[in-house]
Amino acid sequence: MAFRPTWQGHLRLSLVTCPVSLYTATNSGGEVHFNLINPETNNRIRMVTTDPDTGPVERSSLVKGYAVAKDEYILLTDEEIRSVKLESTKTIDIERFVPADEIDRIYWDNPYYLAPAGAIAEEAFGVIREAMRSEGKIALGRVVLSTRERLLAQEPRDQGILAYSLRTRGEVRDTRDVFGAISDKQPDPAMIDIARRIIEQQAGPFDPDQFVDRYEEALKALIAAKQKGQKPVRSAEPEDTNVVDLMAALRASLQGAAPRTKGRGRTSKSPAPAKTSRASPRRRAG
Repeated sequence: MAFRPTWQGHLRLSLVTCPVSLYTATNSGGEVHFNLINPETNNRIRMVTTDPDTGPVERSSLVKGYAVAKDEYILLTDEEIRSVKLESTKTIDIERFVPADEIDRIYWDNPYYLAPAGAIAEEAFGVIREAMRSEGKIALGRVVLSTRERLLAQEPRDQGILAYSLRTRGEVRDTRDVFGAISDKQPDPAMIDIARRIIEQQAGPFDPDQFVDRYEEALKALIAAKQKGQKPVRSAEPEDTNVVDLMAALRASLQGAAPRTKGRGRTSKSPAPAKTSRASPRRRAG
């Protein structure tokens, strides 16, 4: 299956340049997509571009506008927008190499595949790729995507280059805006130790094949049931599991038992203390 590139231009390392194509590395979403339907006619609803004063208008006649005040816009045509030319519009110029661990993960945004555009470009592309691989660092360059200049973090991946657009500092919110109200009081060390052993029990390698979108799978089952004329089964609401005794809940979790919770009926006694020996990590089922 042939993929259409998101961007085409050149990759440059000092005086070495080659034509490249940039492709999105991920799919846009799941397989279940909905349309708005009029249940009385079973017709799909069409969205019509409408001027509040004159009514429907042709989309091809519209231009982009930048709001400078309420109901006041600076109008720009596509040609005028294209006239703003930066070097990064057509060239990814590698500016710097940095250690990967110096880039905070909050700045990593969307992944792309960078590949040579044609067989003639493969030699120069391969030289740049292998030089980057030998250094073991992240290459930083800029590119214009969707009317924005983005910083690209690039590293060799197989025979190509994996590139991530990076968020700017202005796009990242200050952690203090959300975390500032959280108490800095340290939890009970004994509780932390039990929680750490629970983590050890659940440790294992990351296998993306083991993780599926369960919500989408449930939607597919719902759609299949309705297609067969069956009445959908309503999922049970999760019970309130507000923990009364945190230490008891941690110990019970370590032993694989249900923690004592607030709910209907009588509460059971706290489980016996867990053994102090370290629990061995649980093996992943093969």
